[in-house]
Amino acid sequence: MGGVVRVLGVDPGLTRCGLGVVDGGKGRSVTSVAVGVARSPQEDELASRLLTVSTEVERWMDVHRPQVVAIERVFSQHNVRTVMGTAQVSGVVALAAARRGLTVAFHTPSEVKAAISGSGRADKKQVTAMITKILGLTEAPKPADAADALALAVCHLWRAPMMDRLAQAEARAAELARNHRAKLKEAQRKQGADTNAAPGTGGRTR
Repeated sequence: MGGVVRVLGVDPGLTRCGLGVVDGGKGRSVTSVAVGVARSPQEDELASRLLTVSTEVERWMDVHRPQVVAIERVFSQHNVRTVMGTAQVSGVVALAAARRGLTVAFHTPSEVKAAISGSGRADKKQVTAMITKILGLTEAPKPADAADALALAVCHLWRAPMMDRLAQAEARAAELARNHRAKLKEAQRKQGADTNAAPGTGGRTR
């Protein structure tokens, strides 16, 4: 794929798990590859539902071969049961990606909204409209979970270079701090050595 980075965005959910594959090129160039939803029947047992979603997500990983899997970071909301299911799906997806040696990245809903619309408070309608425009789609992806998955993938592609730069800057700062501490330690060691070697009587007797 040359300089292209392929990202699978996953909007985790037990009933509907949004999936979106996006290719990122130079600058902010992005292209939609595939979009869909992994579903599981609400009447099934939890373990069975997780297996159903996992099987479909893994199929997407094997078919589309992304380098990165971007997952929405789960936050505790009013419905604890829904959040639990979402968190469990996130874990299953992250595990499937790790088994394939893929990079896993988590992005918060506000990070995704800010990256796509410029506002961390944008609603689902605004995000869907913006992602449709950004990717040049002929119609808006449905349901909203699918649009969110595409938005996650684009968010990662646009945030990753900035995050890399921040990580590099932090690494440089840490290296400078280490060097500074090492120089201070060396100076203190020399000062101590000089003090111990100060001229005295020599300790000799006639």
